[in-house]
Amino acid sequence: MDRQIITSPRVTPMRSGVNHAVKAGGMVYVTSATPFFGERQIAKDDFAAQLHQVMRNLIAILDEAGSTLDRAVKMNIAMTDMGRYAEFDAIFKTYFTPGNYPARQTTESPRLAHPDFLISIDCIAICGS
Repeated sequence: MDRQIITSPRVTPMRSGVNHAVKAGGMVYVTSATPFFGERQIAKDDFAAQLHQVMRNLIAILDEAGSTLDRAVKMNIAMTDMGRYAEFDAIFKTYFTPGNYPARQTTESPRLAHPDFLISIDCIAICGS
C-alpha cells in the first residue's frame, strides 16, 4: 500500500515528529488539528474561536489530501472542559450537511499538547471520488 505524507501550507507547520496527515489506501488520517494559526498564534481563552480555527485547519488539510469534511468517517475530539459540550456540538454541526455527521468520540482531557489549547480534533476521511 502506498503512503503519502500530507502537509498544508495554509496550516501552521508541526514541530513534533508528526505530519498534518498521512494518506493511504484511499483514506486520509489527519493528526489532531490544533487551534494554531499563522506563526503559532492562538485565540487564548476563546473556545468558539479555537474550534472554528481547528475546523478551518481540518478543511485545509483534507483539501490538500483530496478530501472534504463531508467525507469524514471518524473524528476524535479532545476538549479541556466537557461543560462546553453543547456549545461545541452547536458549532460543530454547522460545518456539515444536516444528518451527514461522522462517527465521533468526544473526551475531556485536562491538558492538551499546548497549555492554551482548549480543543483539538483528529479525523479519518475517504479520499478521491
